[in-house]
Amino acid sequence: MRLPHFIEALRKEQRLALPAAFALGGLLVLAFAPFHLFPLAVILPLALLWLIDGQSPRVAAWRGFAFGFGLFGIGMHWLYISLHVYGKAPVILAVFLMICLVALMAAYYAGFAWLLNRYWPAAPGPAGVNWRRYLLAAPALWVLLEYMRGWFLSGFPWFSLGYSQLDTWLAGFAPVGGVFMVSLFVMMLGGALLLCISSGLKFRAAAAAIMMAILSASYWLQAVQWTHPTGNAIKVALVQGNIPQDKKWLPEYRQRTIDTYLDLTRDVLHDADLVIWPEAAIPLLYSQLDDTLFMHIEDEMLAPEQRLVTGVLVHDRERGVYYNSAVVIGGAERRFYHKRHLVPFGEYFPVPDSVREWLRLMNLPYSDFEAGEGDNRLELWPGVSAAMLICYEAVFGSEAMDAMPEAGFVINISNDGWFGESIGPKQHFQITRMRAKEAARPLVRVTNTGISGLLAFDGGKLLSMPVSETAAAMASIEPRTGGSPYGSHGNLVVWATCLLLAFSMPKRKDASA
Repeated sequence: MRLPHFIEALRKEQRLALPAAFALGGLLVLAFAPFHLFPLAVILPLALLWLIDGQSPRVAAWRGFAFGFGLFGIGMHWLYISLHVYGKAPVILAVFLMICLVALMAAYYAGFAWLLNRYWPAAPGPAGVNWRRYLLAAPALWVLLEYMRGWFLSGFPWFSLGYSQLDTWLAGFAPVGGVFMVSLFVMMLGGALLLCISSGLKFRAAAAAIMMAILSASYWLQAVQWTHPTGNAIKVALVQGNIPQDKKWLPEYRQRTIDTYLDLTRDVLHDADLVIWPEAAIPLLYSQLDDTLFMHIEDEMLAPEQRLVTGVLVHDRERGVYYNSAVVIGGAERRFYHKRHLVPFGEYFPVPDSVREWLRLMNLPYSDFEAGEGDNRLELWPGVSAAMLICYEAVFGSEAMDAMPEAGFVINISNDGWFGESIGPKQHFQITRMRAKEAARPLVRVTNTGISGLLAFDGGKLLSMPVSETAAAMASIEPRTGGSPYGSHGNLVVWATCLLLAFSMPKRKDASA
């Protein structure tokens, strides 16, 4: 394949190629929120493929690692804020843990480059380029490793390519195969683009046809409404208390926190059917709040048909465990959802007891949380329920699907105060938008410090409350019924497609065919 001279020089010289790969990964951050330069998600992985062309699997792996280290090292700089500024971890420990996580994420890109060059090398075919490598193998491997990154060691699917395409036609694939299917077609577009600029006329025409087919299909899918409204509209009050993370758990700040949420709620309660507070809104256990605050709200503030959903910490005295939970206040009985997907080293510590206290990063006076069981459908009124996602759970597409098709909409409560004023909350909000698109359901998101908001069933923003704003906002949502293909089959379709693409192809011995 004929390349520009400066790219050729970078590819041949390892000392130049590694910084270049790091820079390409860092630039990929611009494809995501808050920058939204979505074409970079097509171009920059393609540039990585150029850098590893013709290299040994070992050299390719190092370049893939540098690419991943740039992406996560720059894109997740907010991790230092979470660990050191708010988590109170010493600087050395915070930097060490950050490097470890970034290196772990970078290892997936090293694996991608190694596998691609080991089994589907860049030996040219009749068109001057191995089209199977770029159009089939690279997209399949990339997405398989994105998928693995989403569950291995609890999973961390940040920066999946599909998230960058939420406001493009390609998002039409999300209700069919989730964010990973969007990623697959992003990579296929990149492969087809490479064929267009580096192949003969015949293959250029075929590649252009493939690009047009992908874009046409995604455009058509954008117009499909997989679900439809059901029942009456619900007036929802989103309460963003904006309690500073470094003060949230201080005993002397507790009453001010309670007063803030009560005052904001009173301002909107007369118009609301449903009031939502964020994750662990009040820094006390449920048992400490039930006979005081919650009974006061139920008896003195809520009308019989009104409901309040709030995050709360629950202590199961019989089992001696704690849950990060959501509770419905109002109605005949309290209903709970216990968070199922916990944050490693944030909500539980997979380490021996001897080092548990040394590694504890949250300034909470409680032991490890226990993961909840069952599905995440939370009934609000008879016949009306929502899929409940607490914080970290919103980054996993399959979590919301467990409540489908019974749930009419999705509720996500979170505390993004750990991100500070960084780009982290904007990234998290973008990821959450994808959950609405996949489920084809409206989604209400309420966080402690922002970004809170209401998302339409197609992922569009209907309302957003910025970071560091103390406010309550009203919105109206229409529950929906029916189901998207992703809601029925989850990641099975894209997972099977990627395996079929990757492993039905000629391997190394006849890759030039």
